[in-house]
Amino acid sequence: MTPWIDDARAALVTDLYQLTMVQAYWHEGLTAPATFDLFIRRLPPTRTYFLACGLDSALGYLETVRFTDEALAYLATLPPFRDDFLAWLADFRFTGAVRAVPEGTPVFPNAPLLEVTAPLPEAQLVESFLINQISVQTMLASKAARVVRAAQGRTVADFGMRRMDGTDATMKGARAMYIAGVDATSNVEAGRVYGIPVTGTMAHSYVEAHEDEGAAFHAFARLYPGTTLLVDTYDTLRGVRRVIDLVQSEGLQVGALRLDSGDLSALAKGARRLLDEAGLADVKLFASSSLDEVAIAGLLADGAPLDGFGVGTRMGQSQDAPTLDTVYKLAAYAGRGRMKLAKNKGTFPGRKQVVRRTDPDGTLAGDTIVRDGEDAEGTPLLREAMHDGQRTDAGRESLATIRERAQTLLDLLPARLHRIGDEASVEPYPVTVSAALQAEADRVRVEIETRAGNRNLRA
Repeated sequence: MTPWIDDARAALVTDLYQLTMVQAYWHEGLTAPATFDLFIRRLPPTRTYFLACGLDSALGYLETVRFTDEALAYLATLPPFRDDFLAWLADFRFTGAVRAVPEGTPVFPNAPLLEVTAPLPEAQLVESFLINQISVQTMLASKAARVVRAAQGRTVADFGMRRMDGTDATMKGARAMYIAGVDATSNVEAGRVYGIPVTGTMAHSYVEAHEDEGAAFHAFARLYPGTTLLVDTYDTLRGVRRVIDLVQSEGLQVGALRLDSGDLSALAKGARRLLDEAGLADVKLFASSSLDEVAIAGLLADGAPLDGFGVGTRMGQSQDAPTLDTVYKLAAYAGRGRMKLAKNKGTFPGRKQVVRRTDPDGTLAGDTIVRDGEDAEGTPLLREAMHDGQRTDAGRESLATIRERAQTLLDLLPARLHRIGDEASVEPYPVTVSAALQAEADRVRVEIETRAGNRNLRA
């Protein structure tokens, strides 16, 4: 049986080269403090911002990561690993510090979302897990924020669990999408763990299992007064009429009807007309079926009288932008700035801060990446979330606080960043590098190239 990945098994959820590098660092005595930056290199074509998410999972992992006897026994079967290194791993604990942008904050390419400072082997070992958790949750929160914005205040429910990429994604994704403003989830375990409202209607199979549609509606509404009935199994408008007959003849309590196929705009208009003519204006209309922000925006632009949306696969997999170019790069080691010089993948050295400016009306105006401690106008985004391997108060925020932050800050984004359908033409949010940081990068570059040149001469 394949075991669930829990805290006790998380240490081996990493790439092999992380462990071989850590052994090499340890063997060579390269254990001085190191700083790594985690950031996203670029926006996908259909994104104008990201919504930072996943810090809670990252901190939870750093607090609990351990190598069990079972894990060490497996590593002992792999040729690269020496007994003395495995003995060191047996006592492994993360003892470092983390500074991070708070969850629920809109963020942009190349600016650090998270900074890890720890002895080099510790900071290296955690790379793969941190990238995984921050990437998938930021990806899903960013998608969900667009869906919620497109719905213009109407209810949005997460129906994505069945087609998401594994159970970890369904749990963390439900939380991320709730932070982004989604109102409820169909995932019962996510509701239990995170306190997210759970919701659901019925499937076509329930209707098909009965001798006729009316009998299915009658039985379900009797058992669940005020429920939502799925009316499109056979003929949508005929299904609406059957619900109306049952409400009028038997006094059944029905809260909403769900439309899940066909021309959703036309059917919503037809259903709304029938309900209103029958005096059932309080019965709401809920739509599902391959929805995302583009489809929802189109339905509402067409005047579809819909009160809410169940959004599944396209949000649960962020179908138009299913991956993020997230990286984790060494910025400092043993008190000296480090940087990558590769074309189109260069980095900036040293510890940094991201400073955010706002316009007089509160609208977010631009970010500047600066050297840590540099005097710069604006609000610093990176906060200490972990110290000596333990969370600080900034790393213990409630889900309600994070969700409220997301809604507040998303409302403060420039209006152009909320446009849907023509993202490529949107003027990017400005992210700049301070003169002091650029000067430090230039200095370190010369230093690296000089050392390389001297070695070549000696060779």
